[in-house]
Amino acid sequence: MALPQRTVSYRSSQGFVTGSFQAMAGPCEVLIETDDMQLARKVCQTAAQEAWRIETTFSRYRKDNVIYKINHALGESIKVDDETAKLIDFADFCYQSSEGMFDISSGILGKLWKFDGSCNIPEESEVKLLLAMVGWHKVQWNKPLLTMPSGMAIDFGGIGKEYAVDSAAMLVKQLTEAPVLINFGGDIYSTKPPDSRPHWAIGIEPIALGGKQQPKIGLRFGAVATSGDSKRYLTDHGKILSHVLDPNTGWPVEHAAASITVMAENCTQAGMLSTIAMLKGKGAERFLQAQQVKHWIQRR
Repeated sequence: MALPQRTVSYRSSQGFVTGSFQAMAGPCEVLIETDDMQLARKVCQTAAQEAWRIETTFSRYRKDNVIYKINHALGESIKVDDETAKLIDFADFCYQSSEGMFDISSGILGKLWKFDGSCNIPEESEVKLLLAMVGWHKVQWNKPLLTMPSGMAIDFGGIGKEYAVDSAAMLVKQLTEAPVLINFGGDIYSTKPPDSRPHWAIGIEPIALGGKQQPKIGLRFGAVATSGDSKRYLTDHGKILSHVLDPNTGWPVEHAAASITVMAENCTQAGMLSTIAMLKGKGAERFLQAQQVKHWIQRR
């Protein structure tokens, strides 16, 4: 996979500077309320460099990182570094908390499922064959050693972008007390509300094929993350299929919401909750109500 062009472009308007760049297969922005262009560039470059570092370190599309070593270990144990261990610990927590539905070994199913808006549905036999390579319970995790059966693979795609937002936010807060909003492809963190207004106005994308524009969310502190099908979906005889796959069946989750947005203390938590809620299908509302977090759900 080709690397994105690693440059940041800037624009300034009404007391805010926005730095824009590409990372993790999508558009990213850092918005800072300041008239100090030198500070703005330092903040935006710091966030971008952290996004690129995490992408390079944990992308499953590269052949020179720890994920490649793990996924090509052919059943041998791999000793991982502290940062990778932290992510594996979190992935294990997600797996346990979701009763096995949030599974980082299910990314291998992406070999068959291409959520490009088409009607290209894989054959049941193909899904069944690949499903044998899915299941976190088959993995031995004795920190710092990870041992997977040959043929299995892990993918941090479900948690990596949110982790990158939180990591970048931590670095940014060490540089300035100015209000900063970090937005990596719709996963968002606010260090503090703007001085010139009561909150940041966060938009929720309409759902695919005819969705209505949603009211904007007012975010002061913390994070917002969204799981949904605005860009990633398939159609089957006029029915929209969710891009969230059930690791037990290898097929899109039945009765999944079209979009779920969660507000939480940090982006990693918000992303975990929105994804688990998607995996809950009909039970999304009940699950998020039990978590006592602000959330917005769009259904067809």
